Amino acid sequence: MRERGLFGEEEDILYVKGSGWDLETIEAPGFAPVRMAHLLKLARLEALSDPQMMNELATQVTRVGAPAPSVEAILHAILPYPFVDHTHADALLAITNTPDGERRAREIYGMDTVIIPYVMPGFDLARKCARQFAAEARPDTIGMVLMNHGLFSFGSTAREAYERMIALVGRAEAYLAREHAWDLPRPAAVTAPASLRHELARLRREISDCAGFPVVLATHSAPQYLDFARRKDAVLLSQQGPATPDHVIRTKRVPMLGRDVAAYAAAYREYFNRHAPAAKAPKTMLDPAPRVVLDPDFGLGCVGRTAKDARIVHDLYAHTIEVILRAAALGGYRALPERDIFDVEYWDLEQAKLKKAGAPPVFAGEVALVTGAASGIGKACVEALLRRGAAVIGLDINPDIPKLMDGRADFLGVRCDVTAVPEISAALEAGMRAFGGLDMLILNAGVFPAGRRIAALGAEEWRRVMQVNLDANFSLMHECHPLLKLAPNGGRVVIIGSKNVPAPGPGAAAYSASKAALTQLARVAALEWGADGIRVNTLHPNAVFDTAAWTGEVLAARAAHYGISIEEYRKGNVLKVEVKSRDVAELAAEMCGPLFAKTTGAQLPVDGGNDRVI
Repeated sequence: MRERGLFGEEEDILYVKGSGWDLETIEAPGFAPVRMAHLLKLARLEALSDPQMMNELATQVTRVGAPAPSVEAILHAILPYPFVDHTHADALLAITNTPDGERRAREIYGMDTVIIPYVMPGFDLARKCARQFAAEARPDTIGMVLMNHGLFSFGSTAREAYERMIALVGRAEAYLAREHAWDLPRPAAVTAPASLRHELARLRREISDCAGFPVVLATHSAPQYLDFARRKDAVLLSQQGPATPDHVIRTKRVPMLGRDVAAYAAAYREYFNRHAPAAKAPKTMLDPAPRVVLDPDFGLGCVGRTAKDARIVHDLYAHTIEVILRAAALGGYRALPERDIFDVEYWDLEQAKLKKAGAPPVFAGEVALVTGAASGIGKACVEALLRRGAAVIGLDINPDIPKLMDGRADFLGVRCDVTAVPEISAALEAGMRAFGGLDMLILNAGVFPAGRRIAALGAEEWRRVMQVNLDANFSLMHECHPLLKLAPNGGRVVIIGSKNVPAPGPGAAAYSASKAALTQLARVAALEWGADGIRVNTLHPNAVFDTAAWTGEVLAARAAHYGISIEEYRKGNVLKVEVKSRDVAELAAEMCGPLFAKTTGAQLPVDGGNDRVI
């Protein structure tokens, strides 16, 4: 794009995708504007290290705050077209990952594209493309194929480049169809075992220990994944390498087959030791833990430092399976040699990112479960934990709970009646399949009935309050204990009690008694579970009025009982402050963090100071 500078000078600017942006959702700020003239000069150099290249690119960006330009900026610059699209089309990857992939690509595209043998991304690839494209391109050339990597299309307008990309990919798909390699066999109607939560939590713990940090393990048991994991030739197909080397950063070179984490880690170390000595610069070994797991019981497991990372792994490997199966049908899947994969995995640029990476969020890779998560303190707890990097399972009887966080990768909302043990069991199964384990349990769900003195309190209402506030929490603790024992950093439980435990009031017998019994249960759990590395603490909030428990009717009744206004009742504490759901949630989250790492069995008020408690 031709642009005029501050002093009237004109220059060509290349707008290239910025590092870290997703083309599916990219907006204008996601493109880095880079001076074209400097990029073309760089393309003429005989040698340039990738760190030097990225430094040069950074010096030529014309907008402060723009993202780092794509490592392929020089490659885009040398292509003499106003608009260039670049994809990693599955159909083309299926064709190029075969023994005679280049011949097939030439058969499909003829002279319409320039075909470049595989070269590692970066400056060397840009230089190779510049020379070969200059020698082979014709006026009617519309694209370029990078073997085992991707496809470029060109155009005088954005629409033309896009439509040519669709047409080029369509030709690859049509070729696969003609060769009976496009329509994949329908997977067998197989299912996973009904209950896997304890096995998944154990596997997630072993992978976390291997990685050196907690991870999310998301499992996917759709028929196509179970079928692929159970294939007799699963070793042959899955242990060659990724569909394109770029994936190795997210997926590692090969998946783990089954659950022998120690064997996988040993093989990874051998892989590193085979190739690191030949590298141009010393390499620091990455953690040896798998990122993809293929298992006949659960199908596909995807590992990430966060739930978002695990989702990206799933997206990549779901496509990889289709690429592998189509390549196998076409003539046999053949990935690049492992040396080429190693070079991308241990690229100087990726090593530099590791050194610059800041500390992850405090709960990165950890999983929390919150009850009563749809509103009030529960919802605030969900938000506080998400802000600290946790993946969160939210339980609530409200049927809208699945939509609470608008499809975020790190939140699973499950409609659950916590008084029904089968529903708790089903919710935990769903949570473990989504995230792999459990580190934190926030027991918040409860009911606070309208004030009623003992003489007027019916047995049915008494039992209902006990069932929700006490029995359900016992069931949750009982069911979650085996999972919390496997938490990589130790399990944590925070129970939302009440000021009514140390200072009950008239008209709240069932509520006060249920919360007092729950507090006593928490104290016993702290004594019993300490040996398992699980700490259990209790918060006693009071007068948190932005919760579902405090209806206008209840609030007015309590204020009238004390003969004060509703506003006075809201701030009726020593500090004269209003306690809100977020105040309780932030402390609940902190009690799961390192600040309280040596605290268990504690009871902490969150009430602005209550004279009766004090």
